[in-house]
Amino acid sequence: MEEQVQVTSTPRIGDKAPEFKAKTTQGPINYPSDYRGSWTILFSHPADFTPVCTTEFMTFATQEEKFNKANCKLVGLSVDGLYSHIAWLRRIQETMEFKGMKDVEVKFPLIEDITMDVAKKYGMIQPNEDTTKAVRAVFFVDPEGVIRAIIYYPLSLGRNFDELYRALIAMQTADAFDCATPADWRPGDDVIVPPAGSCGTAADRMEGKEEGVECVDWFFCTKKVSEETVLKTVLK
Repeated sequence: MEEQVQVTSTPRIGDKAPEFKAKTTQGPINYPSDYRGSWTILFSHPADFTPVCTTEFMTFATQEEKFNKANCKLVGLSVDGLYSHIAWLRRIQETMEFKGMKDVEVKFPLIEDITMDVAKKYGMIQPNEDTTKAVRAVFFVDPEGVIRAIIYYPLSLGRNFDELYRALIAMQTADAFDCATPADWRPGDDVIVPPAGSCGTAADRMEGKEEGVECVDWFFCTKKVSEETVLKTVLK
């Protein structure tokens, strides 16, 4: 008889982030209630005292201030216990060096999840990858507690932190300016404006009558939003 693999449910984009209370390296948290009004990145890693995870935590810790300035808090999780977390983070600060980073102190909370309750609630345990470790999941949760983006990586692949920051700023820009962002968008690049609501408006756009909007075709129009304007809007 074939072994039945338990499939865990996964919250989807647009869902309210599942609520939970947990112990962390920075004290107890009630998520996402404690972070209302801020964006959060809730991310999981497979295990403490592993090399890929170590490079990720050093990178996140080094970039934490940059994320905080974008009104975004970092929250980590693995299915290890609190004392393992504390010992690992201490080892990172005392002995680890990677790409010029050393003496790195991890100040954001790292959740204890020995029971895997939180990991299962967020679909971080994916049996075809591993039944006892969380994959590298990333949940972007907005100030209203709504999941806005989800990215998964296998255990062997370290995350691209430039992309995580780019995605955060792009979503904030889309919210602030009622727009979308094209492939490889970065602050200062043109943004995409929503499709015209009527034939008359579409014609006006195509004829260049809508100020600041340029159209390649009726369904593809862009406008300029300067890098300065974007950063002034989204950074605190």
